[in-house]
Amino acid sequence: MIRKTFKKKSSGSKLDKFIEKYKLPREYLSINRKSVSRGILVGLFWGFIPMPMQMLAVMAITPFLRFNVPVAISMVWLSNPFTMPAMYYMEYLTGNLLLGKEGLSDIEISMKWFSENWDNIIMPLYAGAAFYSIVVSSLIYFLINQLWIYSVKKEKSEKEKERGKHKNKLFSFKPSDAHSTQEDESKSDKE
Repeated sequence: MIRKTFKKKSSGSKLDKFIEKYKLPREYLSINRKSVSRGILVGLFWGFIPMPMQMLAVMAITPFLRFNVPVAISMVWLSNPFTMPAMYYMEYLTGNLLLGKEGLSDIEISMKWFSENWDNIIMPLYAGAAFYSIVVSSLIYFLINQLWIYSVKKEKSEKEKERGKHKNKLFSFKPSDAHSTQEDESKSDKE
């Protein structure tokens, strides 16, 4: 399914010229199960951590791990200005649960409130962020791997069924009704 979405480029494509010109490893832009799922893992890992410049963190890890960089950078954008408040609040609540703390009840969205309560927020926030960065991104990595494998197996079985239908149509012989009635008449005449 995903292979149908990302069609293979011809050897003279702009992408190949770009890779050759800047001597980039092909894995940084390749579309295969391992590269894409690693890109999702890396992107979600950094995306769940409340920090500035998450995309630079993704780029900093490229010499150590081969993954699809555009997929990783797009996964980082899971935490964007619209989703950050909900994500960080969820991480804060999860961190309080993991640390066994009650947390703050009168939360305000103002810089004054954050600066006054920063010491009470930081530990639960990063404990929750660590949980989501490690556990949830790893679970999604394994889920994507399994879905990809399932998709490829399903696609192969559908192709085999389709080949079997065409093969049976080409080599099967069904006598027509007229032919079978003529045979029956000739058998009855001989008897």
